[in-house]
Amino acid sequence: GDTPACVVSLNGNHAVRLPLMECVQMTQDVQKAMDERRFQDAVRLRGRSFAGNLNTYKRLAIKLPDDQIPKTNCNVAVINVGAPAAGMNAAVRSAVRVGIADGHRMLAIYDGFDGFAKGQIKEIGWTDVGGWTGQGGSILGTKRVLPGKYLEEIATQMRTHSINALLIIGGFEAYLGLLELSAAREKHEEFCVPMVMVPATVSNNVPGSDFSIGADTALNTITDTCDRIKQSASGTKRRVFIIETMGGYCGYLANMGGLAAGADAAYIFEEPFDIRDLQSNVEHLTEKMKTTIQRGLVLRNESCSENYTTDFIYQLYSEEGKGVFDCRKNVLGHMQQGGAPSPFDRNFGTKISARAMEWITAKLKEARGRGKKFTTDDSICVLGISKRNVIFQPVAELKKQTDFEHRIPKEQWWLKLRPLMKILAKYKASYDVSDSGQLEHVQPWSV
Repeated sequence: GDTPACVVSLNGNHAVRLPLMECVQMTQDVQKAMDERRFQDAVRLRGRSFAGNLNTYKRLAIKLPDDQIPKTNCNVAVINVGAPAAGMNAAVRSAVRVGIADGHRMLAIYDGFDGFAKGQIKEIGWTDVGGWTGQGGSILGTKRVLPGKYLEEIATQMRTHSINALLIIGGFEAYLGLLELSAAREKHEEFCVPMVMVPATVSNNVPGSDFSIGADTALNTITDTCDRIKQSASGTKRRVFIIETMGGYCGYLANMGGLAAGADAAYIFEEPFDIRDLQSNVEHLTEKMKTTIQRGLVLRNESCSENYTTDFIYQLYSEEGKGVFDCRKNVLGHMQQGGAPSPFDRNFGTKISARAMEWITAKLKEARGRGKKFTTDDSICVLGISKRNVIFQPVAELKKQTDFEHRIPKEQWWLKLRPLMKILAKYKASYDVSDSGQLEHVQPWSV
């Protein structure tokens, strides 16, 4: 045919097809630029994210002497909200250093909105955040408390410390908190400052973003544990494991963990299932036990069904599998929230937080000298990654995309990967490839 050979590559969170010859040409151009010591060109040819990463790295690694940083006389505060997520500390470090490089005075708020109301606020310097990138949990301390019942106190603290902008790093509570602060702007002018939220939660359930800091680390833990559990049965034939994952109502961890660990099924809230589905899964496993692979793995999201609990599914499988396979169950629990962040979460946290800080700096620049009040929706945003772009979305606009009862976005990109798991587990299923996309072209990036 006339179709040129192509390379399937990733752009952001999006698979793209690129002509093979253009990719080869680009690779050779980079090498040529390097050989001829045209390093600016080499950086440009390597693409947008390479240039961005290099720039962020330089800003975070090397501090200019204080007298070379023009001061803005602005105070920017950073806070962690919700449950701990691996990579939060990398995000705080990055925000603090970019903020200092931009000339702001950085303030750390300890123990979430609770600490905010009590005035647990201290200036935080460049060296204070040294070595934070690889630390798990949240060094600043984090709580699920919402600001709603402390609005007076928090407004007082904002005034006392003259806070000119707020960066919130956290999960669904951070999102709800941002909505509450946004609604309180009419009553408290202290909240009329730029505010931005960076999503950080293992559940990956924040509206406005495909990914959240901490989800990758949790996924690594789940996959690793599933591998170990499966291996424990390498001597025992015909065994099925039922493993419960976290995530609230959001099935991201169960679904992606299932894909990565090669599960036979993953039960999630977003895709309702009934006794017939459970029956068909049991029959499928019974058939599988007749082959050479005599192990089964089933994942269940903790809140996928009120009545089909992990115990129920375990008992059902045990009864139905009698004489064919036996069953074991495992609840992974809080090990999914702990641990050192994966390289992805360290870098993602660092980059997205630096981007949030640049946004704050730009907003404060607009207002300089005019004592401007920020009252518009676009000054209180969630920073998210969507397909291949990093975008700031007004929290007010994200409301209609949110299922507040179940604390998840109404639409989730990863659901279209569901059939893939079924195919890999040898079920008859069809995978939608309509979005396989047109052939694109390789673009050098202009610095």
